[in-house]
Amino acid sequence: MAGPTTYFDPADLPALAERDPRAAALVARRIAALGPAYRLFYRDPVEFVRGDGAHLIDRDGHDWLDAYNNVPSVGHAHPRVAAAIAAQAATLTTHTRYLDEATIRYAEDLLGTLGGALGDDPNAMFTCTGSEANDLALRIAVAATGGRGVIVTEHAYHGVTTEVAAISPSLGGPESIAPWVRMVPPPRAGGDLAADVRAALDSLAAAGYAPAALVVDTIFASDGVLPDAPGLPEAVAVVRAAGGLVVADEVQPGFGRLGGDAAAPGGLWGFTRHGLRPDLVTLGKPMGNGYPVAGVLGRAEHIAAFAARGRYFNTFGGNPVAIAAAQSTLDVVRDEDLPGNARRVGARLVEALLGFDAFVDVRGAGLFIGAELDSEDAALDVVARLRERRILIATAGADNATLKIRPPLCFTDADADRLLDGLAAALPR
Repeated sequence: MAGPTTYFDPADLPALAERDPRAAALVARRIAALGPAYRLFYRDPVEFVRGDGAHLIDRDGHDWLDAYNNVPSVGHAHPRVAAAIAAQAATLTTHTRYLDEATIRYAEDLLGTLGGALGDDPNAMFTCTGSEANDLALRIAVAATGGRGVIVTEHAYHGVTTEVAAISPSLGGPESIAPWVRMVPPPRAGGDLAADVRAALDSLAAAGYAPAALVVDTIFASDGVLPDAPGLPEAVAVVRAAGGLVVADEVQPGFGRLGGDAAAPGGLWGFTRHGLRPDLVTLGKPMGNGYPVAGVLGRAEHIAAFAARGRYFNTFGGNPVAIAAAQSTLDVVRDEDLPGNARRVGARLVEALLGFDAFVDVRGAGLFIGAELDSEDAALDVVARLRERRILIATAGADNATLKIRPPLCFTDADADRLLDGLAAALPR
């Protein structure tokens, strides 16, 4: 099965046993214990035992460059985040039904980064994962609008719960999409996103569905990494005029990955690049640097509409350890100016990538870059060749032909040099 990389095929277990008996035994145990639905990257799966910054160390002590994992956004095993998690875990872990000043302080801090984009007095609600955050955002949108229809892009990914898997065509294909969902082409030069959204609204209306929301990942990661998104503001206006809300899915682009100015209003968020003022913002992945914490930020009136229909509780969402991880991560992002580093190193990478003849297009913002090749086979071959050089990377897009570069935000010039050297050796000539 092709995907973000060439996945390991369990049928190749006997061949793996000849190359690496220990790895084969561990894979066999994993399959027996976890079942067949899980996937492993690569023909020869990799076992990591520790991480440091943008580097991972395997069980044999080899150093690997991580140009793929955006979850440990401030770096693998960042000492400040690790210390904050350990200290809070040794002190108290409860839930949000008790008063906790740290949770309130973090919510205030986080909401303050929006620069007024969600109006006066927005609210924060905490979950454990980005999937849960998008699930909650859909519930809020339905409560606030009375509609049910949702519009997403053709290869979007928004999570794995039953509800958001139904709006994630990249997960299960178009046939997995719910009847109340319509897909539109992702925003590209020469397209007309507003017209496509208008047609989707008409189709929903014909099927008896009033609009609840347009949901967009503001880097369009699964659609192939599209940072400029022409026509998106006009499409947002069309949805709003029809009574729907706009959900900015910041699970991948958020917390400074796109290289915004951390000191500027809204500078940490992808929606700012497009001049948007969304109704709901969903967060996850990098929020706790690997510790499960996520959330929804929303306009006060929409949260109130949801609250009028029932209470909200999440056993682990917003627990004190999760909040300690999230607060320390946010502090590191700002204190180390990681968005500024993403902007500088990312621009250098894009400039260098444009010099490779093998790429048919290079698109990027900060440290989220898509470098497109002419076919899926070419892209997966490059992924495999980089793996041989101990460099982690993946692919994106409906045709799976775009190399997806999204390393930890602490990626250095030396890391960029190593990646570029690896690409020079791995790219087709």
